[in-house]
Amino acid sequence: MTKEKIKRKVGRPSKLDIQRAKEEREKDLIIKGAAIIGLILFIGIFAQNLLADQMTHKFKSPSFSGENTSSHYLTIDNVEYTRRMTIKAEIKALQDEIERDKENTTLARFIRNLESRIYAQLSRQLVEALFGETPSDNGTIELEGNTITYSVVDGIITLTIVDAEGNETIIQIPIGSFTF
Repeated sequence: MTKEKIKRKVGRPSKLDIQRAKEEREKDLIIKGAAIIGLILFIGIFAQNLLADQMTHKFKSPSFSGENTSSHYLTIDNVEYTRRMTIKAEIKALQDEIERDKENTTLARFIRNLESRIYAQLSRQLVEALFGETPSDNGTIELEGNTITYSVVDGIITLTIVDAEGNETIIQIPIGSFTF
């Protein structure tokens, strides 16, 4: 080699030398960083393989695994039953509310009041026929499919009520044995 190539410059380095030295340091820094990151990744992957275990599939649902199936089925049945009962209660409450609304209309109240007065008048007439100034010995009244029959025998009033289904109720009242 010649002396010129071996000979180094003594003194202040040029801008080009400073630029080259700077680029050399940046390259070395990038190479070292890439090497460290690669080493970390390699160690991470290798460590994962050391900790790896065999993957086995297990069902979490007792319907498939068979563990605690009876309690699982009971829970499902209880939830379904509770939901059905809640729906039935909501439907019944809604029907009751509709029925109350129907009964509280002005027309419904008028009809109830009218029926009450008619029944009061009929019962007053029946009492008049039994206990009035000129009592009758027997009689029959037909009212909405029900038959009310009365008869007076030996001081005892016998009141027989037969409903539309044929059920019979008999009431016996002695005359003169009680006073008001």
